[in-house]
Amino acid sequence: MSEAKRKTLADLRSQKWFATDNIRGFAHRQRMQQQGLSRDEFMGRPVIGILNTWSDLSPCHAHLRERAAAVKRGVLQAGGYPMELPAMSLGEVMVKPTTMMYRNLLAMEAEELLRSLPLDGAVLMGGCDKTTPGLIMGALSMDLPVIYCPAGTMLNDRYKGRQVGAGTHTRMYWDEYAAGNIGQPEWITLESKMTRTSGTCNTMGTASTMTSIVEAMGLSLPGASSIPAMDAAHTRMAWACGNRVVDMVWEDLRPSRLLTQDSLRNGIVAYMALGGSTNAAVHLPAMAGRAGLKLDLDDLDAIARQVPVLANLFPSGDRLMEDFYYAGGLPALLNKLHAHLALDAMTVTGRSLQANIAGLHCQDDDVIRDPARPLIAATQECPEAGMALAVLRGNLCPEGAVVKPSAATPALLRHSGRALVFDSNEAMLAAMADPDLDVDANTVLVLRNGGPVGAPGMPEWGNLPIPKKLLRQGVRDMLRLSDSRMSGTHYGTCVLHISPESAVGGPLALLRTGDVVTLDIGARSLNMDVSETELQARRAAWKAPPAAYARGYARLYQQQVTQAHEGCDFAVLQGAEPTPEPPIY
Repeated sequence: MSEAKRKTLADLRSQKWFATDNIRGFAHRQRMQQQGLSRDEFMGRPVIGILNTWSDLSPCHAHLRERAAAVKRGVLQAGGYPMELPAMSLGEVMVKPTTMMYRNLLAMEAEELLRSLPLDGAVLMGGCDKTTPGLIMGALSMDLPVIYCPAGTMLNDRYKGRQVGAGTHTRMYWDEYAAGNIGQPEWITLESKMTRTSGTCNTMGTASTMTSIVEAMGLSLPGASSIPAMDAAHTRMAWACGNRVVDMVWEDLRPSRLLTQDSLRNGIVAYMALGGSTNAAVHLPAMAGRAGLKLDLDDLDAIARQVPVLANLFPSGDRLMEDFYYAGGLPALLNKLHAHLALDAMTVTGRSLQANIAGLHCQDDDVIRDPARPLIAATQECPEAGMALAVLRGNLCPEGAVVKPSAATPALLRHSGRALVFDSNEAMLAAMADPDLDVDANTVLVLRNGGPVGAPGMPEWGNLPIPKKLLRQGVRDMLRLSDSRMSGTHYGTCVLHISPESAVGGPLALLRTGDVVTLDIGARSLNMDVSETELQARRAAWKAPPAAYARGYARLYQQQVTQAHEGCDFAVLQGAEPTPEPPIY
């Protein structure tokens, strides 16, 4: 990588606002001093934005106001001036209908905050699932020097001698509650357990998947994604983010210099070795598209075939993120993956990935496995069992679908069964409690109209619940299909992101209850046993569902969103063409 010329004070964007000797410059300086600031505080320094997704309704980010104070100290001590800016907080669980519908809105907000204000660089503060890709997508499009400061994960809890955490155990205990194996008093007790501190889910859910990918791509400090939210090291990391970003401004170390095809591959390698969330298969193409890089689902599948799951973390394994941190965190994992990484890729430190992880070795080989001893061994019956992702195609998903073999039941990855199809989440949930539901363990449960346009927003409906009558028979997994997504904390044999989705006329819209569906993981295929002649007749009779939204953001979303295999970005936001700087009058 060629060295960029080091910037001078006159080169800084903020100087266009503050250093001019005209009425506009006067007004800008005047308004800053209106807040009680001295002219000398912000003049002649890089101005650093702190985009903070803190919110009272985002428990994952409840501590980010305090961490922003540490970032500010770092900026000031490095000679910059920090300005904290609120950004939309996309806390999972609370935001409806789904945070995914607002990822693109956060990306737009981040991009325009960086563009419209007198900022020379920024620290991006997030962590919960969609905040990471949303902030990074906006930063890539604006292309100012930025560093990502992840929120960190919550601490472990224990229940009856067992480590428990968020998401994965919620689903496990819910199935036992629905089966009648747990009473209401115990259920209420569990409600107050499992999430004992601020921070993101402490399993390898979407939050840790995405923050780890961003770190592996070189956009966070080494080890940042693994530090628990309530560890003192997390505050020190936040300080270091503020301290480092000032030098990044002088070095003009922008995302376009860091996110290359090599660093993108590094992120994908980390994703597969972690057994990361299937949601990354949507976010990675969207992020790559903002950087002008090529990435499709087949690229993800190719790397998944090479890199087995090495991290012993729920939902694929049986440990939690606090254990991963003690074992050495992401740098220790990357040190076991040298053969798959582009180690000379540049990072926010100004050094290569290899330099960042040198000497940071694993402290627990059960938590971070060696490549020769992956978490889940391949078997003759299921060579794919230890893979984090498989991309499927067939007459049900001509543009692709994904499944997570490492969190699935191996025997179900080659399966044929009669489809039981639901057109809405409400109808499906109601049916699951029906003791007379026509279903058995071989049935293939199908939910459609859960995609980007249909839901809208592609919510996490894809981990379809097991019917109560089967739970009571001891069934804990079935083959399940949907054009929606699944929480990264969840598990089971769930085929997701079926594309094109049913609401835009994808083949899933033509499937009927009673049709035979066949999944063959070895062939990477998903098909319905319906003749082409019959499919043509069904297609001719199909009618698009009526649009529920006549106005507002949801209407804009439905008009602009791309399909799952393309990353669900807005068509108008895709690409890496530069946007002109705002004129300053």
